[in-house]
Formats: sequence, C-alpha cells, structure tokens
Amino acid sequence: METTLYLPVKRFLENLGYAVKGEIGRCDLVGLKEGDPSVVVIGELKLSFNLELVLQGVDRMSVGDEIWLAARLSAGGKGRESDARYRNLCRRLGFGLLGVSSFGRVDVLVSPAAPTPRKDPKRRSKLVEEHKRRQGDPVAGGGTKMPIMTAYRQQALACAAAMMATPLRPRDLKPSCPDAQKILHRNVYGWFERADRGVYALTEAGRAALLKWPPSALDRRHEGPVMDASA
Repeated sequence: METTLYLPVKRFLENLGYAVKGEIGRCDLVGLKEGDPSVVVIGELKLSFNLELVLQGVDRMSVGDEIWLAARLSAGGKGRESDARYRNLCRRLGFGLLGVSSFGRVDVLVSPAAPTPRKDPKRRSKLVEEHKRRQGDPVAGGGTKMPIMTAYRQQALACAAAMMATPLRPRDLKPSCPDAQKILHRNVYGWFERADRGVYALTEAGRAALLKWPPSALDRRHEGPVMDASA
C-alpha cells in the first residue's frame, strides 16, 4: 500500500521544517512552513517509480512550489530509480526524487534544486555532422531491427558502386567519395579486398550489398515506402 510510504516521507519533510498533512486536494502530502504559507510543498507517492508518478508531479506543478516524488526502492536497486534517464527527467522538471527502503529509510535520489543535466557537446556535434553528411533521407525514423543507412555506409556503397566494373585506387574514387582511402583501408563491412598494390576490388559481400542497396536508392528521400529502416 502507498500509505506505508506516507510516514517516512512525512518525517523527511518535517525534518526540513514543514508541517505535513496527507490527502489534501488530491495530493498525497502537502507541507507548509509555520507562519509562511507562501511556499507550498507537495509530495506524491507510488509503490514503484513509473511514468504515472511523474505525470502526477507535472499536474501538481500548477499548485505547488516544490514537488517531491517518492516510491519504494526496488530490490537490488535495479528499478527505474537507477535509470539515469528517469532521474534526468525529474531534474529537468525540477522535481525532488525520494527512495524509501523497506525499513522506512528515505534516500534523496534527486534534489529539487539539482541543476538540469548539461548538454553533451560531443554527442550534439556528432548528430549535426551526421545530418550534414548523410545524402537525402534514406531511412524512415522509428526502425530498430535493421542497420542504419549512415553517411559512412552511403560513402562505402558509393565506392562499391564505382568499383562494380573494375578495381580502382582510392584516388580514383576521391572526387565522389572524399573518405575513400579510409573506407577502403578500414573495410568495416568486408566489401573490399586488395587486388594489387594500392588497388582495391569488390568482394562477394560488396556485390551482395549493392543488390540489397542499389545505388539509385542512396539519394532518395523518405516520402513513402523506401528501404527498410536499414543501412
């Protein structure tokens, strides 16, 4: 029962100086400071950390100044409380997050005053760079089971298409594929092999890739059924 969480969370908020009462205006807990009703603290309780608990907190934002979400800590600490995405969501919303043990101990998982997560400039620049380099819009968003048609894969396919008739050197490919030297040398997909010194040819895997992803599809924009969410 969620009521088993009430007393531990009530005591926690009382230690912060609030007078706490339960079940006021659909809120599980409401706390006020003696002589200072200008700050309204609201607590919401759930047996587990889930989306419904966050949505309740969002609803209480219109009436509360400080929102605390509390739930029972999962066995082994492997529940949502250990999910960085869940904690970061609470940080961005300005919610406090409390974990209550089976013995009634209350742990502060996120403070309502915690700074919002910083943007990751490295990940951000990777997104921008991939967007700029990718030709057209060859993949429908939402796919999960097939490889993605990345800009790198597009260039590798462009190299393979140019080599269908005859082996070539990286410098022969550079006008249409600036990264040809790196792509042929790394040979991530196993599509290329050395035919001679400084000369590369297609493998059977490379020819099969061109059948799966014909060159005509590389620049297509997703306007209906195209390729699978593949790459």
